[in-house]
Amino acid sequence: MLRPRLAVFLLAAAVVVVFAILAAAAAGTLARLAGATYPAALMRAATTFAAVLTLVAAVTGALAQLLP
Repeated sequence: MLRPRLAVFLLAAAVVVVFAILAAAAAGTLARLAGATYPAALMRAATTFAAVLTLVAAVTGALAQLLP
């Protein structure tokens, strides 16, 4: 059986990944609607996905420093 802390961690990680996928899909769609080619829109989506995950990692690291 999973411990409650591990379950919360896994659920939070899943929410972050889903949010990153949604942001990437929105960025790719908007780039395509703006006239970008499919490869360019895919690169924009991939960049957004990586940026969201990097931002979450940075915020998590900063918050971890504040916790006792």
